[in-house]
Amino acid sequence: MNPVVIPLGTSSGQDGRNKHGGFRLAEFWAEWGAFAYLGAALWSFFEGETFVLAAAAIGATVGLVDPWILLGSVWIGSYLGDQTWFYLGRRYGPSILQRFPKSRPRVESANRLLEQYGTLFVLTFRFLYGIRNIASVVCGLAGYSRVRFAVLNFVAAGIWASSFVAAGWFLGAWLGVERLFWTICVIAGVALVFFVARHFCTRGRRAAAAARRGEPVIVRD
Repeated sequence: MNPVVIPLGTSSGQDGRNKHGGFRLAEFWAEWGAFAYLGAALWSFFEGETFVLAAAAIGATVGLVDPWILLGSVWIGSYLGDQTWFYLGRRYGPSILQRFPKSRPRVESANRLLEQYGTLFVLTFRFLYGIRNIASVVCGLAGYSRVRFAVLNFVAAGIWASSFVAAGWFLGAWLGVERLFWTICVIAGVALVFFVARHFCTRGRRAAAAARRGEPVIVRD
């Protein structure tokens, strides 16, 4: 798996269009070199699927990104990020809930999944959109074992990093970086519309149920 390195700025084919879409990331990698992997680690500390997919696609099509170093970078970044949120949840969980009461439904949902699935939840919560950003906090808040979470979180971060680096590499080689970029945008847009629609549908059903019971309807944004 040795991609041909195509210099940025050439005018031949799709790889020459470095001013559009995902090729801005290629310029970033070309300019920053090894420091770009540090950027990938920092990005994955907070989130990072789109960035990881695009970076892996750059590696497959332009040859600027080493997939193994990228894998290690985002693995470590994601692991350290969720370890941080876990300890914040363990130490400040109740005060966080008081400060952000609107997050309570998602916290309760994540806590039910943790109680029901335990190990499987810790291994897969990175793929559960809607609660993944608070899942580590919930594990800490629930008093989950520090050692057990650290081990499972390390494995889970590796699964997540491997999945998205591999997906970006093969999809990038198949679609090209720019098409992959716009595909991700479309998928993200559809997901956003779905979650917004589900939110309003759920709120409507609750309001209707409360009206049938003769309860006052309280609308929460």
